[in-house]
Amino acid sequence: MLNLHEMFASLQGEGPHTGRPAFFIRLAGCVAPLCPWCDTKGAWEDGTEVSVENLLDAVKDSGHRFVVITGGEPLRQWDAGLCELDTALAERGIAVQYETSGKVPVPEGIRGEVILSPKYLDGSWHVDRKSVARAGHLKFVASEETLPVIDAFVADHALEKERVWLMPLGMTRDDQIENMPVVWDHCVKMGYRMASRLHILAFDTKKGI
Repeated sequence: MLNLHEMFASLQGEGPHTGRPAFFIRLAGCVAPLCPWCDTKGAWEDGTEVSVENLLDAVKDSGHRFVVITGGEPLRQWDAGLCELDTALAERGIAVQYETSGKVPVPEGIRGEVILSPKYLDGSWHVDRKSVARAGHLKFVASEETLPVIDAFVADHALEKERVWLMPLGMTRDDQIENMPVVWDHCVKMGYRMASRLHILAFDTKKGI
């Protein structure tokens, strides 16, 4: 059984699949240290127990062929049923994207695509080093102040620039737009990729998108 916070159909608002229609499965629970800026703090709490079969039925009923599994920290439930769901979705030809912080090691043999968003808290990165290597792409929420720290992380892990995505910091539309020019210029300079946080641009602070 998996602990579910919510599931819904929407567009992917971040990263390499920005704008792509998707069915979201947001699993409950996260891993310390918790991020004070998190925009889904409700997912930190226990949710509803749901079977893999029920989730597969929900995906089928949605009609979507692209599923985003997020949290919280979804990979903390790998042994509780997520491994089974990963296999079942792959066998049905459903494309899957995992959104993880990398605090929990990315399992070997995971079938879905891993998008890792490392968290920098209290002066250090909280991420499993092997997970960085297993991720297809890495996303960083960036502002002028955080760019040197991100550059150092990229260099330390010898990351290919095309795997690195910067998104302008901002919990509101205005804040995100304000940070866009500096992030844009830095991506041009360093060879990183840039993505908006599309849901914030479209709906500002509205939740449940």
